Amino acid sequence: MPFKYRLESILKVRIRKKEAQLMVVQKAQQAVFEAEERIRQNEEEIQQTIQNKKTADFKMMEYYDKYLHHLWDKAEVLEQERKRLQEILEEEQRKLVQCEQEVKVLEKHKEKQKEAYIEEEKKAELKQYSEIGVQRFFIQTKEKEEEQILQELLQQAEQD
Repeated sequence: MPFKYRLESILKVRIRKKEAQLMVVQKAQQAVFEAEERIRQNEEEIQQTIQNKKTADFKMMEYYDKYLHHLWDKAEVLEQERKRLQEILEEEQRKLVQCEQEVKVLEKHKEKQKEAYIEEEKKAELKQYSEIGVQRFFIQTKEKEEEQILQELLQQAEQD
């Protein structure tokens, strides 16, 4: 009879949960990456505005200053958003680690159960071979006894 793990359905559920959590982590990583990309683009825009301000007409300086303040405020908001997304990512990664541990525990348990099953199968097989050996021994002993009795009868028949 082949090995059947009694907690296989629970293991499958935990594996699916781990895979789903992995997808959540990947989405959170993508969100952090996108936030970092928005921050980078904002930084480029700030640098470009500073560069343009140097060559602009002095009448436009106030507008450039206002726009730079707007970009700096936007940078702060984007950084707060990135931090929030990073915290979410870290939390989702902790959940993923927990799911992986739950799966590993069951996989290790399954492996131990399989080893115990194989050991029991080996013991049963050895017991069967032992019983066959004992039967063979008795059969051979009985055959030897019958042979001895037959030889004794032949010797008695020859002596008569």
